[in-house]
Amino acid sequence: MKLLNKSLIYLSVSLFFVIGLWTVVFYFNMFREIKESIDEGLENYKRQIIYQAQKDPTILNKKTFAEGFFAIREISQAQAVAMTDTYTDTIMLMQDADDEAPEPEPVRLLKTAFENHGKYYELRVINSMVEEDDLVKELFREALGLYLLLIAIIIFINNFVLQRLWKPFYSFLNQLKKYRIGNKFPEVKTETQEFNDLQKAVTILLQRNAETYEQQKQFIGNASHELQTPLAIATNKLELLIEKGNLQPEQAENIAETINIIERLVRLNKSLLLLTKIENNQFLDNKTVSFNEVVKQSVNDLEEIADYKNVTISVSETSELTAHMNLSLAYAVVSNLLRNAVFHNTENGTVTVTISEKAITIRNTGSKTPISETQLFSRFHKTESNTNGTGLGLAIVKAICDLYEFPIVYRFENDLHCFELRIK
Repeated sequence: MKLLNKSLIYLSVSLFFVIGLWTVVFYFNMFREIKESIDEGLENYKRQIIYQAQKDPTILNKKTFAEGFFAIREISQAQAVAMTDTYTDTIMLMQDADDEAPEPEPVRLLKTAFENHGKYYELRVINSMVEEDDLVKELFREALGLYLLLIAIIIFINNFVLQRLWKPFYSFLNQLKKYRIGNKFPEVKTETQEFNDLQKAVTILLQRNAETYEQQKQFIGNASHELQTPLAIATNKLELLIEKGNLQPEQAENIAETINIIERLVRLNKSLLLLTKIENNQFLDNKTVSFNEVVKQSVNDLEEIADYKNVTISVSETSELTAHMNLSLAYAVVSNLLRNAVFHNTENGTVTVTISEKAITIRNTGSKTPISETQLFSRFHKTESNTNGTGLGLAIVKAICDLYEFPIVYRFENDLHCFELRIK
């Protein structure tokens, strides 16, 4: 999940609870204020009724609410002394002008006591809460709508603000993804201090990597020159000794073995240098490569060796397979896989190459047991049947596949060793 989206989620959840709590508090405060306003009205009604009762004793005869909005009944002095003003919510049957029959409606009831000419009375005053109740519901709906609208607006504004705030970061991140050694260092113009510090830190890191890359590149070039030259000189001198013809057979045989060892060193040196270059990503001249042509050329190069070992190589093409990569590395992958299939084959064995739309599959006869997958692509891993190899062929194949993110799969089926190279 992107950091921007994560920030919005945290912000939205926080706003939801904070504003939600505020809405609940607002609702109950509003309800309390309405009740207090009604209670003040009831208190005023109480004073007016008591005042009118002193002037007009007939008011004291209104014993039910059917005769008005208040009811009075006579009580004892002890009951009057014990009674205090109480406000309660209740339901009463009331009939408005547009009602056919009395209907239960919510009312606010004030119960109090008063004294009039030496007698004590209980006074109950009511006030309908229908309009106030409707008002509360309407205000609640308005508050809820305002709450949702407020959250939506805040999220929208913050999304716009956060996008502008994080825009330099994502721009810098995209430049980093596309960066290759030798290109211009990523940079972004911003006034945000943290992003500027990040840019400086990354620039320093890239500078160090570029310096290390150049040092490794120079070392690889020097190593290639310094190792190849003395090995070539040693080989030439040993060949001259053999050509002179004044050596004993045993001496000539020893020199021939030495030449073979030097040739193995030459191959090993080339393989190690190639592997190092691959791991350091020094093959940047990528272009569209036809694996069909690469396979045909590699098969032709191995034709003499295959004939010598009586191994038959067949190629089946069902589609044109291309990839954007370095041509030399494409040849290295296919050549090493084919060499592995030929060298580890049996007498009168077969190698079958199948080229499909998305993969190259190489099947070959060989040993009747599968290869351990833990050691398959390990460096310097060699089987007993092949002691002259460098043990780096499949390691080079794996390094190239990792470089271009090409999956390579090994399986053993129908007594055949199968390598499948999938091209994305």
